[in-house]
Amino acid sequence: MSKLEKLTIDKAAECMIDKAREDGVQLAWDRASQQVKCLFGDTGVCCRICLMGPCKISPVKDRGPQAGICGASGDVIVARNLARMIAAGTSAHSDHGRSICYDLLDSGAKKDFKVTDTAKLTSVAKRYNIATKGKTTYKLAHEVAKRALDNFGSPEGKVDFPESLPPQRLQKWKDLGIVPRSIDREIVSLMHSTTIGSAGDAEALLKAGFRTAISDGWLGSSIATELSDILFGTPTARQTEANLGVLEKNQVNIILHGHEPSLSELIVKAADLPEMKELAKSVGAEGINICGMCCTANEVAMRHGVKIAGNFLHQELAIVTGAVEALVVDVQCIFPSIAQLVECYHTKFITTSAKARIKGAMHVELGHSGRFESAKTILRGAILNFKNRKHDKVRIPEHKEQAILGFSIEQIITAIGGKTDTHKNRVAGVKPLVDLIVNGTIKGVVGIVGCNSVKQTQDHNHVEIIQDLIAQDILVLATGCVAQAAAKHKLMQASSKELAGAGLKAVCEQLGIPPVLHLGSCVDISRILEISGLVAQHVGVDIDALPLAGIAPEYMSEKAVTIGCYVVASGIDTWLGSMPPIAGGAEVVEILTNKAVDWLGARFYVEPDPNQLAKQVVERITEKRKALGLK
Repeated sequence: MSKLEKLTIDKAAECMIDKAREDGVQLAWDRASQQVKCLFGDTGVCCRICLMGPCKISPVKDRGPQAGICGASGDVIVARNLARMIAAGTSAHSDHGRSICYDLLDSGAKKDFKVTDTAKLTSVAKRYNIATKGKTTYKLAHEVAKRALDNFGSPEGKVDFPESLPPQRLQKWKDLGIVPRSIDREIVSLMHSTTIGSAGDAEALLKAGFRTAISDGWLGSSIATELSDILFGTPTARQTEANLGVLEKNQVNIILHGHEPSLSELIVKAADLPEMKELAKSVGAEGINICGMCCTANEVAMRHGVKIAGNFLHQELAIVTGAVEALVVDVQCIFPSIAQLVECYHTKFITTSAKARIKGAMHVELGHSGRFESAKTILRGAILNFKNRKHDKVRIPEHKEQAILGFSIEQIITAIGGKTDTHKNRVAGVKPLVDLIVNGTIKGVVGIVGCNSVKQTQDHNHVEIIQDLIAQDILVLATGCVAQAAAKHKLMQASSKELAGAGLKAVCEQLGIPPVLHLGSCVDISRILEISGLVAQHVGVDIDALPLAGIAPEYMSEKAVTIGCYVVASGIDTWLGSMPPIAGGAEVVEILTNKAVDWLGARFYVEPDPNQLAKQVVERITEKRKALGLK
């Protein structure tokens, strides 16, 4: 194994990696060290689409085959592989949105789920041109859910973009022929294009990939965000704690991990029942401690203040503490290794979704009936498992930090004195932010998103980039695992304003906010798109003219590939912390890092060094400011 300092900058993680070695259990970093590097896979020129292969194209001319058996070039193979990643990422995020649609469709006064934010329900209904007068809350909610579902399979190719999408951006997509016709259609069409004997043009495949990615960012993910707010509440700023130190020695610790907020909302609700609290006391525990992991943590933290146990690479480490009674999961970013890991501890590993069953895990299905009873069954099992804890084997790191989170668009606009009841008011409501950018108090805004990856030292790139940017008076918006990295490393506290430049520090002091705003889970990148669109409409320009940037320093999933593509398609330059598997296709690299500017007004950059990456972002934002005539 590598030295600890090369694996993570998180002291709590270091403690648990040490303990895992003592306990003789295997972690993600161990498995990474066992892998054999494959040049073909790294550069994207391995093709397994048909059964005549697999074919491996040499990324170097005159050194091996330059075409597959069917004649596909390296560029076509790279583009097909990338397109399939985009299709998979879009399906994951958008199917999350579809699940929330069905939850809203199943809501009711006597149902497991109830409408929490009626104002947002009315606002979304009006955007869908649904009449609201004289309708009950749940009649309206069900109509909104059905209309949202139409975006997944619109037979006429008409979709409901958010009002924040600037008309100039939509026209640019029309000119390129990449306006989505419906979410499912784009996924299927892209997969069809990549099959043997279909598309053989890299440029056409990349345009189809951008179209599919747009259907995720501006439709599927946006639907997931809006309808989650309607059901579970639009986030408002609140305090919480982050890192493994949030686990409690004398309480029943339950970690909720995954992405869709439905499961976590039910468990949080069940844990508040008097009968559950009494059951916990009956087994010798002082209480029930619900904590979140990965994007589920973001969902429940920003709505309930639930504590954050960690981000993606913490999921195994939490179990190694020996203090977790149950790890309860739904979908996405879940290690199958957990099933083997819990055999060495007393933790119950419980899956709840038919889409993510894992061999060796206990499965309690959360279907569309009796879900709250299933949640209570899960919770009872976790509480009773407290008796099986080996207290002499428990080691909980002391490391945890305070964090302020829950910055929905409504929270941001309200904080700066605006109104959010209509689209017109939201556009007007961003004026104070625009003024701060115009006068140079804030130089620009950067969205930092993405995961953890064993390819990089955990959290290092996230923290370095954030510190460099806020020191240059650049406001940072964070979602997903990078948001949790910022929370764990003291960057979402009020005191973190001391790390900011003079202008940003003054804004933080005036508004009582940190220089890094937590906007939610990975589907909530739609909130970043929304604020970008609102600012663009207020100024009267397209998004690509604004001093904005996107960064994914430690990305690792197909979802992240999709996110990067729809952010670039939205007109926002995007920096990656490592090279995606495209280096074997020179034409693909040229399009994504250069020609995309002609198409979309934005491009991809790749820079592994976090300090150099931040420097490049500042330089690009400065260029954007000059082009707008700003000092």
